[in-house]
Amino acid sequence: MPAMTMKTLLPLCAALLSACTSAQQPGASPGSQLGFFVTSTGLGRGADLGGLAGADKHCQALAEDVGAGGRTWRAYLSTSAESGTPAVNARDRIGTGPWRNARGVVIAESVAQLHQDNRITKDTALTEKGDTVRGRGDTPNMHDVLTGSQADGTAYPAGGNDMSCRNWTHSGEGAAMVGHHDRTGLDDSAAAKSWNTSHPTRGCSQDALKATGGAGLFYCFAAN
Repeated sequence: MPAMTMKTLLPLCAALLSACTSAQQPGASPGSQLGFFVTSTGLGRGADLGGLAGADKHCQALAEDVGAGGRTWRAYLSTSAESGTPAVNARDRIGTGPWRNARGVVIAESVAQLHQDNRITKDTALTEKGDTVRGRGDTPNMHDVLTGSQADGTAYPAGGNDMSCRNWTHSGEGAAMVGHHDRTGLDDSAAAKSWNTSHPTRGCSQDALKATGGAGLFYCFAAN
């Protein structure tokens, strides 16, 4: 067998280098560039998430499971003013972006783009593991994502209807605003296609959330 010449070795080395480099590129694993996901599971208590602190803890734990625990994770949830405690806007607690999903796709470059022209669809609103979340037409439908937020990412004003199941501490009667991660609904209205402000739930329990197409899931964003 003839010895390999420099002319034949160079293309082989280049091909090997390219393969190794590609394997090491960011985005090769869910945790490498992860900045946004829909929780793969809820907490099982309907909209009682243990308040914002409990929801944030859940985001952090799920991120840690896929190697993204080095970032600070926040749930995209708003709360209303209550007993001297000021309202909290979901848009103010998630950092400045950009945010990538588990496959490396940028869903928004900034807070402004997130609330105006983001890339959230059923194909991009993935879990921390990179899985697609069931939507309208799937069984069961799980496209209702808890937000408690208005379209611009702000909390609902105090004194009106509670849209956060008592600031994410209640699993009985009440309501929480949800968005549709798959951007589909019963019609072609803007609300039906909204990722964060589609409709209120018909209760705060796990069964109530399931009844309208939810599972107690919510969005998580890396704030740093």
